[in-house]
Amino acid sequence: MIIKALGKYKLLVTAALLTMLLQVGAALWQPSYMKSILSVMANMTLSTSGKIDRISNYGVALIGVAIIGLIGSILNTITAAKIAQSVSADLRENTFRKIQTFAYADIEKFKSENLVVRMTNDINQIQMLLMMTFQVLIRVPLLFVGAFILSIITMPKLWWIIVVMVVLIVVVTGFAMKSMGPHFAMFQRLMDRINGITKDNLRGSRVVKSFVQEDNEAKKFDKQSDELLHHNLAVGYTFSTMIPAFTIISQLAIFVAIILVSTFVTKSASYAQDQLGGIMSFIQYMMQIMFAIIMGGMMSMFASRGFVSMGRIKEVLDTEVTMSFDDVPDEDLTGSVEFDHVTFSYPNDKKPTINDVSFEIEPGEMVGIVGATGAGKSTLAQLIPRLFDPTSGYVKVGGQDLKHVSKGTLKKTISIVLQKAILFSGTIAGNLKQGNPNATTEDMNRAAQIAQASEFIDRLPEGYEAPVEERGNNFSGGQKQRMSITRGVIKRPKVLILDDSTSALDARSEKLVQDAFNRELKGTTTIIIAQKISSVVHADKILVLDQGHLVAQGKHQELVENSDVYRQIYDTQKAKED
Repeated sequence: MIIKALGKYKLLVTAALLTMLLQVGAALWQPSYMKSILSVMANMTLSTSGKIDRISNYGVALIGVAIIGLIGSILNTITAAKIAQSVSADLRENTFRKIQTFAYADIEKFKSENLVVRMTNDINQIQMLLMMTFQVLIRVPLLFVGAFILSIITMPKLWWIIVVMVVLIVVVTGFAMKSMGPHFAMFQRLMDRINGITKDNLRGSRVVKSFVQEDNEAKKFDKQSDELLHHNLAVGYTFSTMIPAFTIISQLAIFVAIILVSTFVTKSASYAQDQLGGIMSFIQYMMQIMFAIIMGGMMSMFASRGFVSMGRIKEVLDTEVTMSFDDVPDEDLTGSVEFDHVTFSYPNDKKPTINDVSFEIEPGEMVGIVGATGAGKSTLAQLIPRLFDPTSGYVKVGGQDLKHVSKGTLKKTISIVLQKAILFSGTIAGNLKQGNPNATTEDMNRAAQIAQASEFIDRLPEGYEAPVEERGNNFSGGQKQRMSITRGVIKRPKVLILDDSTSALDARSEKLVQDAFNRELKGTTTIIIAQKISSVVHADKILVLDQGHLVAQGKHQELVENSDVYRQIYDTQKAKED
């Protein structure tokens, strides 16, 4: 996934690698100059002026190498940042586009709060991993190998000190990583839970305050937050012991190297000169080796989180969408609807929500669907615009099986107004044009008049350009429903589905909407899911659902006389009205 994403930025990747090599080369080159400077200072045969000249030359060269390393470091940071930002932006866009192709079942599989965390926190972890890869992770092995070889060349007799130091540091790092591994695995899961709790509380803040549940919700949040804190502290405690352990190991190695060199220098003056110059370079190479291992150990923590996040993003991108559309040309369908022995079960549900339902609706008919709560009314409605596919049986519109029509055909033929009116932040016009991107002001006026939304839109100074806050919080429930209905009718669909979409309207507004439907949508097949029988009493046909079964269909008076389920609902509602 990442390799494929990096292929788009080959030039930047090449630049990052070259500047990193420049940086590593400069770091490995500097100790050799230090060795030369100390060797000159220990040379008893050179005059003072000769020593100064040589030391000045070496000093200038050392400064030049340091400047080259600095330039390489700056350029490496810039290119690494560009790569990390660009790849993470591409991943975020690709993930969002993939989520847009998900069916309802796919969304429910991941949960919305989980997908939010994956698109934000997980991609941020991948961005950090990419940044570190081109700044540190690739540099660490190069620096380690280079310093290891040069240290042995510099002081061949002390090679075993380097090996012992490396083994000890690797052992400590291994134990530390093993203890921290389980904590890394929990980080993202806890972030999912905390995000879910936060989202629920922000969305349901009125409910929380109404029932004075602030303390209980705070305790619920604190429990998850404390668990996350526990895992973070465990990782922090482990790191707090790693660094001192590395320091002790390296300082002991340096101490042993100095003691051994002090025994060598007594042999001869020339040998002492070479050893005194080499010990400083040797110590610097030892410190570079230690730095490489320490940085590798520390970066492995971030890399572990980054790889976990990478797997979570890959899981989204590799998900096979449960619903696909045939690549066929768009076509014009009539408004007929047919259910042919349709059964539907939600994922992980053993009992079908819709069970062997069959009926036919002629173009232009107004059909009501009624039933007790949980009878399957909304589920049945969501099968028509193919928000779900039936488990068995066929749903046909215009005589065509929905599984074999294009997405464009489905979009222009069917429109659904969901039970919960959902508006997006922006403007009224922006929300209405989700139903028809090419809608003109005339189209919006017509649709708003049908939905009785023009009643309040015309009073707004900005009209259709009036702002809509997040989730439409600056509008009442009834106003949001009327705008939602406006969005549904604006594209003049052949089939319009209203899923209890007038529940927040007063009786007068609901009556005006129904009259407008009868007057303006005569050629449109209208399917009304309603809790109140009064909303569908004048429908051409009423379907009665009971526990997922279609138990009766017909006109209102026929059902009152022949259907016990319908009559029971009708009598109950009539008694309440009386």
